[in-house]
Amino acid sequence: MNDSEAVAQTLCDNCHQSVEGAFCSNCGQSLDSTLKYFWVVILHLLDDIFSFDSRASRTLWPLIFRPGFLTNEYFAGRRVHYVPPLRLYLFISIVFFLTLKLTVSGEDQQTIEMNNNKAAITQVTEHIKTLNEKKLQAQPTPDNKNIASIDADLARFNRYLDDLKLDISIAENAKLVSTTRQLATIELERVKLGTDDKSNSITISNSADGSLSFDFLSDESNKKLDDSAKKLAEKAKKTFTTDTNRLINEVLGKLPQLMFVLLPIFALLLKVIFIFSKRLYMEHLTVALHSHSFIFVSSLSIDLLDVAHDHVKALGGGFATVAASILGFIGFALLIWIPIYLFIMQKRIYKQGYILAFFTYGFVGIIYFILMALTTVVAIVWGLTEI
Repeated sequence: MNDSEAVAQTLCDNCHQSVEGAFCSNCGQSLDSTLKYFWVVILHLLDDIFSFDSRASRTLWPLIFRPGFLTNEYFAGRRVHYVPPLRLYLFISIVFFLTLKLTVSGEDQQTIEMNNNKAAITQVTEHIKTLNEKKLQAQPTPDNKNIASIDADLARFNRYLDDLKLDISIAENAKLVSTTRQLATIELERVKLGTDDKSNSITISNSADGSLSFDFLSDESNKKLDDSAKKLAEKAKKTFTTDTNRLINEVLGKLPQLMFVLLPIFALLLKVIFIFSKRLYMEHLTVALHSHSFIFVSSLSIDLLDVAHDHVKALGGGFATVAASILGFIGFALLIWIPIYLFIMQKRIYKQGYILAFFTYGFVGIIYFILMALTTVVAIVWGLTEI
């Protein structure tokens, strides 16, 4: 070996063996170091994004409009031209839940809107008028509880009205008026929803005395469980009767994780129901990934179409009305397409006749609906514990 060959020889940093190519034939380590300049890492990241997009153009169209095509292609070994199922699901689910959270948080969760002081005064005045009418129609009871309750509401809303009529140009009054608006909004929302701290309550129990307990737990464990249930019920009551926006954001934050846990369970369900299809569990998991990716991308499209419909309709005019109608029709058509797509996908992948496919599709749909309901309950309970 001459000097030039010695200089050209490359050694592996891990096992110090001679390397020809990009990877060490002895230990498999790449010669490409992970310690690079920051701009080089950014360039690699952009390259990954654009390589994803190049395959995404060949993946998204069949994902939405060709039921079962991607899954059958994957089973047949033709995978290089398409985004892998797991990567596709992760990318779409992240975009879907982020967009959903933004659109939901952008909306006012309270149905009563007080944009200015005049609107607030008008709504509170109308409610005082309603309370007075209710007082005149109320049947007095021996202890006058009905009239006393209405009088208490009248006193509270009259106080709100006095505060709202203050001069908001004064700094101290401006803060008071702002707070009063929020309190009045909560009170009016509670009245509109028909909720009342005294008459309505949320309980979590499985016995006549209103407690939560299980025979297989000790008395001490049952007491801790019941105490936790009562605290959770009280927290739920306060949340549902005031501002649900925070709970909704918490639930949307938990759903991606819970949906990822639901995927293998759904794949197991497919494995049991289609046991005679002789498909491997990983094949059923691929079906679950592709079907959920389709549901998410369709739901995302419907949500964006709905937002666009509202904005276009708000512009007014004949053209805006026609454009809004078209957007609404596309969203409705896409909503109808979801169950049709999933039926065709199941039929093509598991190669069933129409009658058998119809019954198995209905059975899978019922079980999946139950699983989704349980997942939603878990997300709500989990969200309440974080508030």
